[in-house]
Amino acid sequence: MEKLIIRGKKDLSGKISISGSKNASLPILAATILANQATLTNIPMVKDIFTMVELLNFIGLKTKIIKKKNIIKINNNKNYINTLAPYKLVKTMRAGVLVLGSLLTKYGKAKVSLPGGCAIGTRPVDLHLFALKKLGAKIKIKNGYIIAEAKKGLKGNIIKFPTISVGATENALLAATQAKGTTILKNCAIEPEIKDLIIFLKKLGININLKERNITIKQSEIKNSKVVHNIIFDRIELGTYMIAGALQVKKNLTIDKIDPKFVKSEIAILRKIGVLITKKKSSIIIKKNKKLKKINISTKPYPGFPTDLQAQLMVLLTQANGVSKIREDIFENRFMHVPELKRMGADIEIKDKTAIIRGPTKLTGAEVMATDLRASVSLVLAGLVAENRTIINRIYHLDRGYEFLEKKLKNCKAEIKRV
Repeated sequence: MEKLIIRGKKDLSGKISISGSKNASLPILAATILANQATLTNIPMVKDIFTMVELLNFIGLKTKIIKKKNIIKINNNKNYINTLAPYKLVKTMRAGVLVLGSLLTKYGKAKVSLPGGCAIGTRPVDLHLFALKKLGAKIKIKNGYIIAEAKKGLKGNIIKFPTISVGATENALLAATQAKGTTILKNCAIEPEIKDLIIFLKKLGININLKERNITIKQSEIKNSKVVHNIIFDRIELGTYMIAGALQVKKNLTIDKIDPKFVKSEIAILRKIGVLITKKKSSIIIKKNKKLKKINISTKPYPGFPTDLQAQLMVLLTQANGVSKIREDIFENRFMHVPELKRMGADIEIKDKTAIIRGPTKLTGAEVMATDLRASVSLVLAGLVAENRTIINRIYHLDRGYEFLEKKLKNCKAEIKRV
């Protein structure tokens, strides 16, 4: 089992280039089932991407990965399509369930394993199935699989989600692309990753209109046989390195290949804490401020503060003056990093859905265990600011979503190695 070893208190400085978005790439890869040929650029070469490509290959698509150029090419093999997404490929990656909408609308049937991924909460697929049933699909769950059928095709409908869900919005959007008539999705998630999916679908020829939290999809033929699409940057990776810079910058940390307008909420919150941030057209410069201030926040759907940055922000708040509070309103089990941070000296208390962080506290290196993707990287951040040596176990979680993490940090003077 691989581990990361970090020697802390090494001031960061230099430049980090942000990779393409994993959370945008996965639904777009699922959408390539609808296309004839697609070339995706700026794809991050991380474990979840390879798993999704393996799933597409199993379904019957032909894929080619060009790692050095961060490109994936996909061809639809019309002679062979398998509408099954097996447990072995979906168990480690929740986004695998997104092939359900594409397969069902194009081929009229799908058998998809109930998904896995990080253990940060139940994250049921109820809303996915709710939307697909509204489009006319007949669905049953048997032996751990979603078995869906629409023999006469899906039919457009008005669907209002009772709560905002990124995955359910994506699956409903994919399913509606070939549904007869018009579909209106209400109370949708509007993350930049969903907007990127819409841009890709429009390139295929799908008629889609997004207004506030409503998406209208009109029945459309797939017109373009060859589509090229450049994936947006990873705003969660950007937020992670912004927080790393706020913790440990000697001079300046420049983060480029980004668009600051996608992270307005994150920038505003970090500035309230006292982080010094300079925005440029396609980069951000972080300067350290020794006097970090407490803050009370809640995680919310976009454009609010993302749950995927909650663990990283918590590390920063251990170094802020006063008592801070983070309320987790997205997932019910996303404080699993707290016991590990406490092993390093953090003063954190959990009450219901709220973490109470008292700072500033001196963090000390320890042997810790990663429990999920974002928890993993929060322990990396803690290791960077802690005294002595930190050993992080179960780092396969990190490899699911962060491209070249050690390399990027080493280039900025961090002392970090994989063993």
